[in-house]
Amino acid sequence: MTNETFPLAAARKVSQNNSHLELIELAVRRGEGQFSSTGALVFQTGAHTGRSAQDKFIVRDETTEKAVWWDNNKAISPEQFDLIHADFLEYAKTRELFVQDLYAGADPAHRLNARVFTEYAWHGLFIRWLLRRPDKSDLAGFQPQFTVVNLPSFRADPKRHGVRSETVIACNFAKRLVLIGGTSYAGETKKSVFTFLNYLMPDKGVMPMHCSANVGNSGDSAVFFGLSGTGKTTLSADPKRTLLGDDEHGWSSSGIYNFEGGCYAKTIRLSKEAEPEIWAASNRFGAVLENVIVKPGSLDPDFDDGRLTENTRSAYPLDFISNASKTGTAGHPKNIVMLCADAFGVLPPIAKLSPSQAMYHFLSGYTAKVAGTEKGMGNEPQATFSTCFGAPFMPRHPSAYGNLLRELIAEHKVDCWLVNTGWTGGKFGTGHRMPIKATRALLDAALSGKLKDQPMRTDPTFGFQVPTALDGVDPKILNPRETWADKAAYDAQARALVDMFNRNFAKFEVHVDADVRAAAPTLKEAAE
Repeated sequence: MTNETFPLAAARKVSQNNSHLELIELAVRRGEGQFSSTGALVFQTGAHTGRSAQDKFIVRDETTEKAVWWDNNKAISPEQFDLIHADFLEYAKTRELFVQDLYAGADPAHRLNARVFTEYAWHGLFIRWLLRRPDKSDLAGFQPQFTVVNLPSFRADPKRHGVRSETVIACNFAKRLVLIGGTSYAGETKKSVFTFLNYLMPDKGVMPMHCSANVGNSGDSAVFFGLSGTGKTTLSADPKRTLLGDDEHGWSSSGIYNFEGGCYAKTIRLSKEAEPEIWAASNRFGAVLENVIVKPGSLDPDFDDGRLTENTRSAYPLDFISNASKTGTAGHPKNIVMLCADAFGVLPPIAKLSPSQAMYHFLSGYTAKVAGTEKGMGNEPQATFSTCFGAPFMPRHPSAYGNLLRELIAEHKVDCWLVNTGWTGGKFGTGHRMPIKATRALLDAALSGKLKDQPMRTDPTFGFQVPTALDGVDPKILNPRETWADKAAYDAQARALVDMFNRNFAKFEVHVDADVRAAAPTLKEAAE
């Protein structure tokens, strides 16, 4: 299917499929950014240093009326979209635009031909790194199936266009077109492609996943779900395994595959010692550093400086990582890992989930934010539930993704694990962070198959299986209650966390089977 909703002739001037070297030269010459001392390019995005979730809209039409999860997505009428579209076309007549023709998806059977228009040369470089680059021989006959137009200097008119502010991200699935205006944050383009794939792929029997993935020497692949701060990028970047990708993947009848061709890593307080691969990639010529401050005089990147935002980022192609997969594809996963950072200190460091429990925790998407990490937070941790570990990018109801995941888990007999990288010995402020050495040892044992053969206990509150011993791991840490000096305080905190889970899951209960409802933790057992 060809997509010509935004023709190349729309712009005053078009530069199509520039190489990365050309885009780097253009970005610097046009004054869009500057080189750092390491050869990475540094850009600032102004007022928008993250996604503008409240300014994202999906066209509500006959098809999307029943297909889209409207409780989670803002609607715009076809007429409103057409007006924005017309104004974008008119605005483009005065602009020089950069066009990149790229693939979204490493699997040729399921990849999408994406055409991306950008007003900034550096946005063109960014998306060239983040998606997959066709061979030159494939570009001659390239036909776009999906188009994204990103014009940061375009200002929406709330009265005229029926939107919230001067910033707009308008998605029309029928026209296969996304229009982005009024924001310079490069991640909007990447996430617009992911949102469309999340809408499109379930109808093809492909599970779109907000996850990282890697594969062992024997071809055993693993998927890592997790929200920001849970260790998704760090734990999947295992030198003993090949990295498939750090953020977005599909699971089809052939196996798993990366949607992307690059990484978009958070860099705030990036450490050369703790994350050497990401550090090296972020300090290479051509890497895109977003809102990273450079030190006056030396122009060295200062990854500890968060004065612009805590959401500093680095974008680079996967081949900047030494152990990255060249194909971006792997077989069906043997293990699924759901990561959380439980700052309440209640959950064990690892637990084995039944398929019903896996669906329950996938739909819950739990982690906890630590006090003081975000403006307005008090002294206590705050529970965060982001369904499917990526609610902002899920156009369909979570049960659509949950049911598909459950079927794939059952068909391929996948082992599922819940891993807590958060606190032990008490909640944040009393206990301490889960030892990374213990997490890695438990995770290695899970991925190798060793852990499921260890002795297990049934957790009385959550019902999942928890190992009672593993060589090299302190057995006490495997039972969270035993790590607390005040056992009554643990019981009270456990009851509180269970209540948070149950209140959050209430909205999903009518959409899931009885066995998934039964996988919920119980306050009665927690009290006992």
